[in-house]
Amino acid sequence: MKGRSLRMAHWRAHVNGVSAPGSLRHWLTGGGSLTSKLKAHSTAFRVQKLHQQPALCLADEAQAIGLQRSSRVVEREVLLRCDGAPVVFGHTVVPTTATASDWPAFSALGEKSLGSTLFGDPQVHRGALEYARLRATHPLAMRACAAAGVVLSEGEMLYARRCLYRRHRGVLLVTEVFLPQVLDLVIPGGVKIELKKAA
Repeated sequence: MKGRSLRMAHWRAHVNGVSAPGSLRHWLTGGGSLTSKLKAHSTAFRVQKLHQQPALCLADEAQAIGLQRSSRVVEREVLLRCDGAPVVFGHTVVPTTATASDWPAFSALGEKSLGSTLFGDPQVHRGALEYARLRATHPLAMRACAAAGVVLSEGEMLYARRCLYRRHRGVLLVTEVFLPQVLDLVIPGGVKIELKKAA
């Protein structure tokens, strides 16, 4: 049971629930497309598709997408790169019950941004953001680190957020894991993002 608990994340309804450092809150919170925000803080933005294939959803995703237990889904994983550096690991799951009319562009995304598609579709309804700290043993932290070549120090965690989207009868869960390199991004004019942690 202990091993299982180390592979689970506790998702919180407010960013304060994960005690995120001030420098990261800028990325975790806020409305709008993360893709647009990343593009504004880099000169070259790229979506690197890792895979899109059938898989089992994670234990802490099943309830969020309306399943009683881990079940087959279509899984998409990408790295978002700014000026070549991997800054966000994206993980999306769609239940196999979803149809092409629910998510018409999903199967043909390739290396296009999913976020741009979601925010550009007026029929898509966005749920509330949830936040979590991922231990190094959490499956998404392990995948993110492996894909980006990141080595976490003992006790270090990655911060993540997720959001459930609905379109027609379909649901789609997007999780974004923020990598340490995101803190190196600068705003136009070369000023590094440095926000103090709220009291």
